[in-house]
Order: sequence, then C-alpha cells, then structure tokens
Amino acid sequence: MRSSLEEKSSVINKISTKGKMSNESFITLSMFVVLIVMIGLASIFVNNFFQIQNIINLVTNFWYLIVLGIGATYLLITGNFELSIGGTVAMTGVLSVYFCQAANVSQSELANGLGLPYGVAVALALLAALAIGAINALFVTKLKVASIVVTLGTMSLSRGIAKIVTLGAQRNTNLPDVFAAVGNIFVIGSLKLMIFIMLFIVIVAVVLEKKTVFGRRTYLIGANIKAAKLSGVKVEQHITILYLVSAFLAGVVGIILASEYISGTSSRVMGVEFDALVITLLGGTAIAGGFGSVMGTVIGALILAVIASSSTGLLLRPEWQFILKSLIVFIAIMAQRFALLKRKL
Repeated sequence: MRSSLEEKSSVINKISTKGKMSNESFITLSMFVVLIVMIGLASIFVNNFFQIQNIINLVTNFWYLIVLGIGATYLLITGNFELSIGGTVAMTGVLSVYFCQAANVSQSELANGLGLPYGVAVALALLAALAIGAINALFVTKLKVASIVVTLGTMSLSRGIAKIVTLGAQRNTNLPDVFAAVGNIFVIGSLKLMIFIMLFIVIVAVVLEKKTVFGRRTYLIGANIKAAKLSGVKVEQHITILYLVSAFLAGVVGIILASEYISGTSSRVMGVEFDALVITLLGGTAIAGGFGSVMGTVIGALILAVIASSSTGLLLRPEWQFILKSLIVFIAIMAQRFALLKRKL
C-alpha cells in the first residue's frame, strides 16, 4: 500500500505526456530559448559580449547563486519558502574565519579568533548552518508556522550573528595559509575548484529529482500533501531533510566565499535569497509548489547573469539595472504562464 499513490501519480503523468512533451520540459526548453535569444541580443548591443571568456565569467560569477537556488527549488516545489540562505552564507563564512583566526595575538578584537585547525573550524561552521536549517524545519513542520515568516526570521538571526562576530565590520587577519586554498584553486585555466563543486551538486540534484523516489515524493508533497501522507510519505521528515540540505549548501557557499576573499563579512551576498527565488521562478518553478526543475533553475540563473552582465556592459546606473532586471523577470514569468495556457487550449 505504501507509495501506491506515488506510483499511480507517476503512471498518470506518463500517460498524459505520452507522445507529448511534459509541461516541465516545455518550460525548461522555452526558457533555454529565451536564454539563447538574450545572449544573441546582448552580443549585438554590448561590445565584446560574445566571447568565450565572458560566457565562462557568467557561470563563474554566479556559481553560488546556482548552488543556493537548488535548495530553494526543492523547497519551493514542496510549497515552502527558503529566505534564510543569505544570512546563513554570511554567518557561516564569518564563523569559519573566527574559528580559524589565531588566538590572543593582537589587541584588536577583530584580529583574534579561537585558533582552531581549519578542518575543525569548517565542521563547526557547517554545524551552525545546519542549526539554522533545523530551526526552520522545527517551526515549519512541528509548530506549523508559515515558511516565509520563519525563514525571514532566521535570515535576520543568522545575519545578526554574523554582525555580532564581526562587530559590524569584517575579519580578515591572522588566518592560516590553508584558509585561502579552497576558494582559490584553479583546476583548468581560469576555472576554479568551486565551479566543479557547483557542477557536481547540480548533477546530484538532477539525478535525485529525476531518478529517485525522493524526487517523486518532493513533487507529490507540493502537488497534494494529503495524498502524500496517505501514500506513506513522511512529509515532516522529508521537509526537514530539505531544509537541512538547503542550509548545508548555504554553509558550503559561505565557507568557499570566505576562502576566496580571505575574509568574513556580515554583509556578504546581501539580497541573494531574493535572487534565488527569482531564478527558481524564472526556471518555471510554481510558487504554490508541485512543479519545477533544477535545470530550469540553472537556466534561470544564467538568464539573470546575462541581464546583470549586459547592464554593466551598457554602463547602466545601478538603479536602472534593478529596473531592467525586474522588467525582464516579470516579462519572462508572464511569458511562461501564457505559453502554458496556450499549450493547454
């Protein structure tokens, strides 16, 4: 009896899409076409845009957003928001620096840390990130508080911890040489290790989404939580895992960024939680849950990267860049909805 509704849902989905592209694939392909068109337009209007190095830079500069977007995508598919990732990134990076800094070597409070070995410092910082994920899961699954409210709260909590540890400034002195290694290792040409970490995470996320029971259960929870419970899915446990994974990914991003810049600052990646939400929506994930894909999110991130790069290339002032980004995002999302509506007619 267990998973019987999951199996029926999978069979119905296959029958309904037999000989016809699924809506998910249709949206992903549509947004890929949008990405190609935008790259083409940027190549026409922005000098030297269409160069191999510039295209590589689009991914290099937005690798962390793709990683954070994966956790946000899985949760949004279940109908839950994740807005604490930006604060978690900042907090984890700051703590990894503080734990690594040499102890009692300066009169400046910001120059002294706990002097722990790098491996221990990273492990403790990741545990702090997981604690934020656990708080999110506790309030959402046990106390039934709306996820958008909970994660806004933990966003402020984690960012506040980062500000306390850095005294509102940053920590960047008395760090061991190994601290800078992870974020500054070049593997192939100008491609750093972090790009390959991102690719590995994307591959794992896609496989989980498409080929595993875990992925099917994620969609079922978002589509019909009552049916998921009746089919034997441990919904609360599943959502808890997703919040922990999202927090862990944010922690990994925080540690790598702190290593890359050899500093911990409380203002790092301000607003990234909203960019992560934007790319998931651009990629076709339904804000009400039950629909979306990791590859769609990756394409959404690349679209946002093209917008940002083009705006800079056109020498637009920052305020106009925000307006351009919002307009294009709005148009893209409305185009998705229109395309799906016409497809159903």
